[in-house]
Order: sequence, then C-alpha cells, then structure tokens
Amino acid sequence: MTTKRGQMSESLLVGTLLALAGGFLDAYTYLIRGEVFANAQTGNIVLLGIHLIGGEWMRALCYLIPIVSFSAGVLLVLCVRRRTPSGGSRLHWRQVVAVLEIGLLLCVAFLPQKLNMLANIMVSFTCAMQVEGFRKIRGVTCATTMCTGNLRSGTELLWNYHQKRDPELLRRGLHYFLVDLLFVFGAMAGVLVTKQLAERAVLAVCALLGIAFFAMFIEEDIFEHH
Repeated sequence: MTTKRGQMSESLLVGTLLALAGGFLDAYTYLIRGEVFANAQTGNIVLLGIHLIGGEWMRALCYLIPIVSFSAGVLLVLCVRRRTPSGGSRLHWRQVVAVLEIGLLLCVAFLPQKLNMLANIMVSFTCAMQVEGFRKIRGVTCATTMCTGNLRSGTELLWNYHQKRDPELLRRGLHYFLVDLLFVFGAMAGVLVTKQLAERAVLAVCALLGIAFFAMFIEEDIFEHH
C-alpha cells in the first residue's frame, strides 16, 4: 500500500459535489425549463432528429441551441486553462471555471419561463465547462455530468477484476459506480428542490460549486493506493 498525493480539484470531496450538481441540473432543466437535458447531449441530439423529421423546426431549434452551447463551453475552458498562470498564484484555473459556472447559474435562477431557451443555453454551457474542466477523481478519469461512459468503464473494470483479482481494478470499477450513484442522488435532490423553489432551485447548485471552489484552496488530496 502506498500513499498518493493529488490536486484537491481531483479529490473525492470535489468530485462528490460536482456529481451531485450534475444530476441536479439535469433534473432541473427537464422539470422546469422545457424538458431539455442540460448534460446529456446525446438525448438532445436524438430529440433534435425526432423534431426535424417531423418538420417541427422551432422545437428542433430548442435542442440544437444547447448542443452548440455545450461545444462553446468546452472551448471556453480550453481558453481559460491556456491563459491562467500555472504558477505564482493561489488561484487554480479550475477555480476560475467554478466561478464562471456559479456566475452563469446565478443568472439562470432569475430568468422567467419565457426565457427558458436562454436558461438552457446557459446551463448547457455550464455543464460543458464542468465536464471539460473536471475530468478526474482521485486519478480515475470519469464524468460528473453524465453516466453512460462511467457505467461502461465501471462494468469493464469489474469484469477485469473478476478475471485478474487485482484490487486496484475493483477500486476503480466501484469508483465509477459511486459517481453515477451520486449523480442519481443529485437528480433526486433536484426534483425535491425544484418542486419547492421552481426557477430559483438552481441556487442550490451554486452552493455546491461554491463549496467546491473553497475546497480547492487546500493544497493536496492525500489518499491510499493499494
């Protein structure tokens, strides 16, 4: 057994907060922002195709715009990472991403129903920033805004563990399932809070991201590796 050190931006604490936020946002946009998925662009692409074949051009546009916004969010993170100094500053580039996410979601909280399209654009942009900026948890590459890839990777690793009995494969496999479970908990919380606070429910995600932002001021995450 060895001890490993990693950035707090890749810690289990930050990863937990982000996975909860990811599930929450998908429930939020689906329930109160026109049944659009903020994170799952695959779902939006399928719905885009359905409405295009039906000749429902305006409805199709409602799904196309979040897809484009998601791509733009990824590009912004790449720019932030390139332009943020890597040394000589206490502020990590991922903290800059977290602040931008919080700012966008604060705006979303006060957008009325007639501006749902704008709200979905901003939430999709935010989710793209998160999935591009936070790609690992304790050394394991995974997503905190979607579940399909995690499910595939976790299942494959558990199968490999069954074949090789390597404890590290088991740890990594269960790690993926934990992230997906947290995503489900986030979605459940999103349902409950959205029923109570409607459009303002997204403020809960701002709180989660705020905690993650301050947690990243801790220098290192130390964990055991078998």
